[in-house]
Amino acid sequence: MSSHYPFYRNASLTVATVAALLALAPASVPYAHAQIAQQAALSDAAKPEAAKSEVAKSEAAKTAPPQTTTGATGGNVAATNQANPAAQTPAQQKSLTGRAIDKVKAVAKSAGDIFSRVPCLPPKGGAKSMGSLPHVAAKLAAGQPVVIIAFGSSSTQGYGSTSPEFTYPNRLAAQLRQKYPSADITVINRGHGGDDAPEMMKRLQSEVIDMHPDLVIWQVGTNAVLRNLDPAETAKTVEEGIARIQAAGADLVLVDPQYSPAVTAKPESAGKMVKLLGKVAELRHVGIFPRFEVMRDWHEKQAIPIEGFVIADGLHMNDWGYACFAQLLGDDIIKSVGQIKLGVNVPSDVRTYRPM
Repeated sequence: MSSHYPFYRNASLTVATVAALLALAPASVPYAHAQIAQQAALSDAAKPEAAKSEVAKSEAAKTAPPQTTTGATGGNVAATNQANPAAQTPAQQKSLTGRAIDKVKAVAKSAGDIFSRVPCLPPKGGAKSMGSLPHVAAKLAAGQPVVIIAFGSSSTQGYGSTSPEFTYPNRLAAQLRQKYPSADITVINRGHGGDDAPEMMKRLQSEVIDMHPDLVIWQVGTNAVLRNLDPAETAKTVEEGIARIQAAGADLVLVDPQYSPAVTAKPESAGKMVKLLGKVAELRHVGIFPRFEVMRDWHEKQAIPIEGFVIADGLHMNDWGYACFAQLLGDDIIKSVGQIKLGVNVPSDVRTYRPM
């Protein structure tokens, strides 16, 4: 397990144990409860690749072992007789349970408190609508399971977060489950550090299309800027990928590069990349979450220091950054799904779906 997530090292609680512990955690933090429960419930199909930095010069130094962000969560459980619980004394078992409960409470509290210092606000003046998500809305309306794949590089994988629960896919899953409590929603993390469009296309079939997703959130373009790849070529590759995803019957939302010092240090390339991805989204009639502009708004209009949402490497987001990104993205998805209920901005053949 990666050292980026110290809480998850040596974790050995079962799904059933976590479920029981959640009942003992503070009832005042339902958002955190949903996140922890989601961690315990998602299938082993969601196993992010080995972590790598998006910055080429430090890639080797940041490579980490594979991470599992969708398994059961737990605390730093005592090693004594851990392999044979029956051999533990009652005192040892009580101590083990107590520490696990304390850890669950601590995680729940941290999840609930993440916006206590700085609130997560949408960009001032509003943002352009993402558009409708007919496949996701249809599944939710019909009471069918919904599969969402977060496809991207290290900021999808969650580099810079302190534990898997604070990656944006897991925060997003918790938010959507809270909004649609009766729905069976699975969010699968397919982030792979260091990748951009060429590498992502190589795993598009096996890691995305073969999973038969209802929605793909494709974060792309950052490494292309850092590696001085031609923005036009990247946009062309992304357009080809969009066509394949659409042919598979999935909704799609693009996420453009992050506003951070490593990216803004190359303003011409970053500007072209953001503009071209927006153009591709418009031409292919897919949604786009303007992460670059949203993060710039945090800094320039909301006066949040860069270090308030970016870690020391000047590239990746911290827990607050991922959480606010996920919150705003989730708000857009919920709004877009709601458009189906009203018959707004959607094809006529999907307006007949019954309300949720």
